[in-house]
Amino acid sequence: MSSSHIFSWLFPISQYESGFSTTQSDIENAHVSRVPLADSSVGVHKSSSRLTHNLVTPPTSGDHSPRVAWEAFFPKGSINPSATIPGGFGLYLNGPPEFAARLESATEALFSYRVMFEDGWDFQKGGKLPGNFGGIGDLSYHCSGGRQDERCKCFSLRLMWRNGGKGEIYAYIPLNESNTDRLLKVPPESHKNPDFGFSVGRGAFKFPKGTWTTIAERVKLNTVGKADGEIQLWINGKSVIEITGLILREDEASHIKGMHFQTFFGGNKSDWASPKDQKAWFADVSGAIIQ
Repeated sequence: MSSSHIFSWLFPISQYESGFSTTQSDIENAHVSRVPLADSSVGVHKSSSRLTHNLVTPPTSGDHSPRVAWEAFFPKGSINPSATIPGGFGLYLNGPPEFAARLESATEALFSYRVMFEDGWDFQKGGKLPGNFGGIGDLSYHCSGGRQDERCKCFSLRLMWRNGGKGEIYAYIPLNESNTDRLLKVPPESHKNPDFGFSVGRGAFKFPKGTWTTIAERVKLNTVGKADGEIQLWINGKSVIEITGLILREDEASHIKGMHFQTFFGGNKSDWASPKDQKAWFADVSGAIIQ
């Protein structure tokens, strides 16, 4: 794998207005600025006080492994961040200041990163991974954890790993018949969870252990009053999930906010807990404003 492959996997789109990346690989577009993987550089805010995302040198895995990464630690028995034994980490980010300012008026954007699960990782029943989010003001920060009220005012597009490493988008978007129909048609399997989000495209891709996976997620807001929103997911440069005809907002005040950069085991019951102490690493955080 070449350095150019990494860039093209982080930015698997041909046209965009501006972007940023913390990758140390070659940056092949003049519109993309390189920034360090530091909280202040990528716009980290609302970071969980109970958990850490320490900057470390991750294990080497083939050519072009990231030199620095955020480390997530999942103690044995840990589940979601509010549990007795918390694991992983949680924060929000919206990119460098100039990018974040432009994001406020963007209607289509892409965010990407690389993740590696340690050798010998046990996926257990499943867990959460970072994804895009947005909505109206502070309501956009409360669009998960089983939220049902005011779902029309926010969206959350985190990912999940499932048993055996199966991947999916774990979507909270406005609850309506049109969205439900669109999401449940995504192959190979999709489910509406009774109290939580939609499991979309489960098994469309699979996470390996001990090697890096590049994730890129695009969101296009719908025109208010129309069902023309879009979500697309690439894994290592390959488009694995694409959904069109969505209603992601019902108000012009709803915007793309950035990434909900969160990871943990669960679920919220003990049978979801990490069966042992485990680590995963996150690197090459990137973003692009498409329009």
